[in-house]
Amino acid sequence: MTNLFNFLFAKSIGLYINLMSFVFPKKASQLAYAFFSEPRTGKLSKNNLPKILQESQTETFQHNEHHFQTYTWKGNDTIILLVHGWESNASRWENIMPYLRKSGSTVIAIDAPAHGLSSGKEFSIPKYAEFIHIVVEKFQPQYLIGHSIGGNTCLYYQSVYQNALVKKMVILGAPSDFKILLHNYIALLSLNSKISAALEKHYLDHFKLKLEHFSGQLFASKLDIKGLVAHDVDDTVVSFDEGKKIASTWKNVRFIETSGLGHSLHDDDLYKKVAHFLFEDLTPSDGYRNLSEGDGV
Repeated sequence: MTNLFNFLFAKSIGLYINLMSFVFPKKASQLAYAFFSEPRTGKLSKNNLPKILQESQTETFQHNEHHFQTYTWKGNDTIILLVHGWESNASRWENIMPYLRKSGSTVIAIDAPAHGLSSGKEFSIPKYAEFIHIVVEKFQPQYLIGHSIGGNTCLYYQSVYQNALVKKMVILGAPSDFKILLHNYIALLSLNSKISAALEKHYLDHFKLKLEHFSGQLFASKLDIKGLVAHDVDDTVVSFDEGKKIASTWKNVRFIETSGLGHSLHDDDLYKKVAHFLFEDLTPSDGYRNLSEGDGV
């Protein structure tokens, strides 16, 4: 019943936007973008933070008209930055935290634009990358871990900023082609060609990137750092093929294929492999597959 309601709601919103596009085309495209870029869940309350975040040192950064939140679990000079995905927040890292802190490392997590305790209603990868750059410049992490669209943002960040401080990156369940995400949204709402063209133009005008260039596969091809990409064959949110695309162009990458974990990828065995990758060199016996050695992508 819930799925039917969500389907009908999406189609009714799309019909409203389509009809508006013939009378108020600019307003219709703005509304379409707002629905696409505004997360509906993932916000946090300062007065009711998850326990894992209560255990951290919090810091709020101001950037232009926005502020964003970070959480730090103090350790040694090895620093890891965690970058969550769409409609989530920094608390999503609770399950992996014991494996990272066991090394004695300092761990920092960030709330994305319009998520957690960060301000705003609009999420975008370039804005998220700006937040990440401020954190990287201040805390100088050697390692980045990103989940879902946070993983795509990590790839975008490093390809654009080419920060020499970052030595390794872990990408979990991330989409590659932003164009697919946008077109899935357009199909979900059955938006007409006028709105579709307006949305593509918005990204070109605001972010100076054609949609076909807004690609994790392309970003990864520009990286020289070591990478680990993990994706689940049963991921119903982001296709398994998206993870393979990212790994296929990364010069120095290891690829882990999992099964039965879905999009969240919460798994003790996987997290052990992530920690091993960060703090030691992986070997084939650890369960990774190197795409340059016969994976056919």
